[in-house]
Amino acid sequence: MTHADSGKRTLLSLPAVLLLAFFFVLAGGAALRESVTFDEVAHIGAGVSYLQRLDLRFNEEHPPLPKVLAALPLVLGGTRADYSHVSWTASRDFFSAFLGEWVFGHWLLTNWNDPVRTLVWARLPMLLLAVALGWVLYVFASRLGGAWGGLLCLAVYASTPAFLTFGPLVLTDVPIALFSLLALWSFAEMWSDPNPRNVRLFALSLAGALLSKFTAGLLFLAVPAFAATTRWFPLPGQPDTRPEARTWRRRRTKAICMGILYAALMVYAVYFVLSWNQSTDALDRLGHGSAWVPLRRLLMPPWLYLRGLLMFAAMSSRPTFILGRSYPHGVWFYYPVLLALKSSLAFLALLALGLGLAVARKRGSRAENRTISNGYEIHWRVLWVSLTVFVAVFMLSRLDLSIRHFTIPLTLLILLLAPLPRMARRMRVTAALTAALAAGCLVTAVRAYPNYMPYVNVFRMGHAAYELMNDSNVDWNQALPEARRFAERHGQQSVGLDEYGMDDPAAFFPQARIWDCQVPAPSDAAQWAVVSANMILDGHNCVWLMQYPHEALAGGSMYAVLLPGVIPAAGAAGGPPLPSDRRNFLGAPGGFDMRAMFVDMARHPETLPDVSARMKAMYAAYQRQKKVWVQAAP
Repeated sequence: MTHADSGKRTLLSLPAVLLLAFFFVLAGGAALRESVTFDEVAHIGAGVSYLQRLDLRFNEEHPPLPKVLAALPLVLGGTRADYSHVSWTASRDFFSAFLGEWVFGHWLLTNWNDPVRTLVWARLPMLLLAVALGWVLYVFASRLGGAWGGLLCLAVYASTPAFLTFGPLVLTDVPIALFSLLALWSFAEMWSDPNPRNVRLFALSLAGALLSKFTAGLLFLAVPAFAATTRWFPLPGQPDTRPEARTWRRRRTKAICMGILYAALMVYAVYFVLSWNQSTDALDRLGHGSAWVPLRRLLMPPWLYLRGLLMFAAMSSRPTFILGRSYPHGVWFYYPVLLALKSSLAFLALLALGLGLAVARKRGSRAENRTISNGYEIHWRVLWVSLTVFVAVFMLSRLDLSIRHFTIPLTLLILLLAPLPRMARRMRVTAALTAALAAGCLVTAVRAYPNYMPYVNVFRMGHAAYELMNDSNVDWNQALPEARRFAERHGQQSVGLDEYGMDDPAAFFPQARIWDCQVPAPSDAAQWAVVSANMILDGHNCVWLMQYPHEALAGGSMYAVLLPGVIPAAGAAGGPPLPSDRRNFLGAPGGFDMRAMFVDMARHPETLPDVSARMKAMYAAYQRQKKVWVQAAP
């Protein structure tokens, strides 16, 4: 980086701070208006139990770090949890804990503590992590493309609806983006100079990623992919002669192995401490006597991590919904379509402009045409190779649920805009266009406030968001306060609610009663009902409601519908669907109502042991039937 660029970066630090404050205010302000979202119910309760009990029984399908960070202010602030409650005592084995985590999380949020205060303090560390990701992006982009490149990338990040939506929520998606970016950058530093300090920084970042989300395993594909490119397309400073090249490469391979080893030891240590009080009965096949307890305790961390990873893998193929169609599993075009629909037009234009300028300048090889700062060629290669790997894997994935799962590629895409101001430097019109597009991103963020979750740009072509996508792309049960305000405005004491969630809504929407828009009762006639946008076409089959007077809530996350004075019969014109045309929430089989089961457990936790026993019996019967099918197959 030149001295001029260094000076500019110093001068632009104040605008960078203002952009981070812009992000903090918009993302935090939107989160303050929202109820607890789907996964947060389990994540917040699990994180508190990790710190208070040193027991990882809940939510094993996700590593613990984001949940622990969210729980820190809660535990320090004296958040209460009742560990004599049935949701804890009945969750002794893996299957029961999978059910119990939702009941425990619900009671911790809404019964044992004030729900609003608890949610605010749990989300604060997540919001600070999202701000940290913005700062890291700014610093790295400034090193790659100069001070203006850093500011451009930060402006785009601070106005991206996906980060404004999910940044403050107690989820794994923003933490994994932060730690993955740090891991890739520190890996580039280590490749450039594999000294002990760089190895330790790589190990620390990699451990943070591995402790945030199991998607971090994709880093183990990105690293060898980059290393392979250096054999075919050497980088500056890479030895030409074979003996020197062999020694040079061996040193870096050793550094990578040491970094991975150190990261594994850190992950082991975290799991070891957080599972200190957890029962080791899951490993009782090793031995039952007291002499075996120390060995079982030592083996618990890898066992818990691998069991969570296997559970994640088992759930990695689910039905999806995109462009108005349902699919039994993920489809290759899912994330490209989401990126096109849920990004601001200005951001998409910046991507197109950057690609166009890069192609136009491809032939230039003189120093004045350089767009990547000297000494950062390795970092640039690591970033675009990693982006290619992540995008390829995500497009081939059978788990397509939400734009929030695309945060790592989205972060890398934003960072790769860093050279754009330098490419436009000698083209005044292009430079002005770049600045205008960056400003356009910020304007879009302000105009969309506070409804970032259902944001869809003009490419929707007049379609409602629920006609194009589902899940947390549209609604994740975060709009209950808006539904409550609607009920208050209309003087409604009881409102049917078809929610996209498995939690009792009473704490955030006391007028609500759980309702299925596919089977309205005669008494619902001429009454207002609130339905999640996800239930209209995907979760349930309730498009029939939209021909009656309705009002969009929270930007289209939910709809309030005034039902007709006489509800037509099922299958009749203007009426609900026939039983054969009904859909089950989350694609549950048969007539199994998963939402009703979880809401009932939240309200009556004493039923948890019986429900767990029934679910185990159902699973065992399914496994037996599956075995019969396999044996009968030709």
